[in-house]
Amino acid sequence: MLGRVLGGIATSLLFSAFESWLVAEHNKRGFEQQWLSITFSKAIFLGNGLVAIVSGLFGNLLVDSFALGPVAPFDAAACFLAIGMAIIMSSWTENYGDPSESKDLLTQFKGAATAIASDEKIALLGAIQSLFEGSMYTFVFLWTPALSPNDEEIPHGFIFATFMLASMLGSSLASRLMARSTPRVESYMQIVFVISSAALLLPIMTSFLVTPSKVRGGGISFSGCLQLLGFCTFEACVGIFWPSIMKMRSQYIPEEARSTIMNFFRIPLNIFVCIVLYNVDAFPITVMFGMCSIFLFVASLLQRRLMVISDKPKTEGRELKERDPEMEPLNI
Repeated sequence: MLGRVLGGIATSLLFSAFESWLVAEHNKRGFEQQWLSITFSKAIFLGNGLVAIVSGLFGNLLVDSFALGPVAPFDAAACFLAIGMAIIMSSWTENYGDPSESKDLLTQFKGAATAIASDEKIALLGAIQSLFEGSMYTFVFLWTPALSPNDEEIPHGFIFATFMLASMLGSSLASRLMARSTPRVESYMQIVFVISSAALLLPIMTSFLVTPSKVRGGGISFSGCLQLLGFCTFEACVGIFWPSIMKMRSQYIPEEARSTIMNFFRIPLNIFVCIVLYNVDAFPITVMFGMCSIFLFVASLLQRRLMVISDKPKTEGRELKERDPEMEPLNI
């Protein structure tokens, strides 16, 4: 329990304070804006992807080959966390921001709430993030019972490594998409959410179309293989999601409140995941996947709305120039 509390703090720092520090440091050094997208993509490709694949294979090696028991990967993780702490403390510099603008915690949360309420783009971005990440974290707990409903012997470490490989491919694709002027992030993410929604429908479809096996134990079933294909597709969408959402956050969330607003987004996310997991035994697994699929489809609709709103200033500017060409020198 203590490990999960500290893990929650570390995750919030990783996806809020660290990202804010990175964006601020990038802008302070005057780097090209396009480099930020490349940095996000490489972080997901190498950090979340490659390292996770090696970790999954290493954990599988400790449990199966060395027979050190199911707790061995946790002990190994503690060693790597200690190494990471030593590297950070010895080599990273801190970015404190403007000391004159330091505010107490309550003032920061009030400012973040005001920014979310007053800017529809920020509110939509928060809702999209909560819906997708909530579905993603629910999937993390559901994929094992989905692939082994009859206690089939499945190689968890290798399957996890396969998921991370799919995520790496997704982040690589996102890097190429963001390097182009078209399609825009707001545009292609609608398609990504629809594909991810369809991918999580596979467990429901296979339950109706494929006769479930009654044999206990054994290897992964044909139905499990089909679901595994859909889960890999979903993980590829996750790989596209992370650098893309980071890119949109850097565009729409104001610098002075970025970290606080991003942590605001995690509140409904964590509440949602807790409610789902607390009631996981009350519903069939197909219902849980169906709910996640609906949430992802709603995220695609909200993404569509975000794209329309973000296009409005450009459209209005073009219309203004067409109506009064003499105003163009003034705009210049």
